[in-house]
Amino acid sequence: MLSFRDDALSDADFAVVHGVLSQTYWAAGIPAETLRRALDGSLCYRGYLDGELVAFARAVTDQATFAYLADVFVVPAHRGRGYGRAVVEALMADPRVQGLRRWLLVTSDMQPLYAKLGFTALPRPEQHMQKHDPDVYLRAGGAAPAP
Repeated sequence: MLSFRDDALSDADFAVVHGVLSQTYWAAGIPAETLRRALDGSLCYRGYLDGELVAFARAVTDQATFAYLADVFVVPAHRGRGYGRAVVEALMADPRVQGLRRWLLVTSDMQPLYAKLGFTALPRPEQHMQKHDPDVYLRAGGAAPAP
């Protein structure tokens, strides 16, 4: 059975989180110090199976009106068992994020999972804007930008 924690990450857990996230399509190459700052400013949940970190999710939130769900992952060897959904459900059940007016997220491939958690497509996407720099981590690390 999965257990959850939302306290400070140990160095070993941080290494797992950074190792997985730095290989994702959305955070490829993220420097460890950048990720550490991001996690320090977020509500982070981790799922453990027999003491091993297998799932992660974080919310960037003011804990009053708004949250942005980010960096949800399941360690590759443990995917397909419902752990991603479970860690997101645990995070969303946290008392600090109850009564929020809006939750947002961006995903390229997990819409069916998030729909089961109450997320819907934006009703008027033309009202939403972004300033996006997808190669910022690659430039920071000295690597060439993606084509």
